[in-house]
Amino acid sequence: MSTQEQTPTAVSPDHILQVGLGFWGSRTLLSAVEMGLFTSLATKPATADELRTRLALHPRSARDFFDALVALGFLERTDGVYANTASTDLFLDRNKPSYIGGILEMCSRRLFGFWNGLTDALRTGEPQNEVKHGGQNLFEMLYSDPAGLASFLGAMTGMSHGANMAIAAKFPWEKYKTFVDAGTAQGDLAVQVALKHPHLRGIGLDLPVVKPIFEAYAQKTGVASRLTFVEGNFFTDPLPAVDVVMMGHILHDWDLSQKRLLVRKAYEAVPPGGAFIVYESIIDDDRRRNVVGLLMSLNMLIETSGGFDYTGADCIGWMKEVGFKEAYVEHLVGPDSMVVGIK
Repeated sequence: MSTQEQTPTAVSPDHILQVGLGFWGSRTLLSAVEMGLFTSLATKPATADELRTRLALHPRSARDFFDALVALGFLERTDGVYANTASTDLFLDRNKPSYIGGILEMCSRRLFGFWNGLTDALRTGEPQNEVKHGGQNLFEMLYSDPAGLASFLGAMTGMSHGANMAIAAKFPWEKYKTFVDAGTAQGDLAVQVALKHPHLRGIGLDLPVVKPIFEAYAQKTGVASRLTFVEGNFFTDPLPAVDVVMMGHILHDWDLSQKRLLVRKAYEAVPPGGAFIVYESIIDDDRRRNVVGLLMSLNMLIETSGGFDYTGADCIGWMKEVGFKEAYVEHLVGPDSMVVGIK
């Protein structure tokens, strides 16, 4: 048999089509969150007609919409009655404290459309969000709307909660007494560490508008007596002198020079033996496996002027440049890992 006559290795276009058409499923989920479908079903399961009426949908494709959500794994259907799955009931019901739909709602309103500009971003290196049309950058926009900010920070807590609990469990906190969570947001990282380790006292550092959000959350979780909010900008103000500095989902927002500045400020804030904990969707050193981290870096291209995600080796390098004597990477949950530097 000649080379031309050999049976070729079986290949399939399925993965190409699945990814290329992935926006179909994404837009379907985002629309369901936007219109409160999961919140409605958390109150009471419904038939297709009942659910269509509740959501004021046109009859033409409502059933296809609901059944697509079934096929995607976001709804269950039994004898014609639709209900949430365990995960959508927990995380996509607006009336539950575990709701993470706020970030998806923001993606639906803003980010979904901005990703249409990815090709331009790759060619120009420029953001494709409001800044492209002369508007505020992401952080200016978020921090200028206290009500919207509270919703966004609550959603970020939902997304980060598992990693925050893992940091509280995995890091050797018994060696330390004080910490600061720089860029604390609602404060869940500080709260989880304080809940797990009653001997610790901590600080949440962020801009003034965040203070009531942080203090309310600390009070609600029962650790307000051991957590203090400090108003500050981690670029222009010195970090508080503590045993451990933490930054969660912070470094990737900034360019290389700003990253190095923040690493240096953390080094200066802790004593010999003190620690710096960085965590986010750290890209694996071989840059092959952590798809979330790599796509998050592209999202930083869309949303920021110089931000990017990075590998554990990159971060260890920045830490050792400023003087940290030891540094290591430890997986937390899902795509998130922490990089720890010891002074």
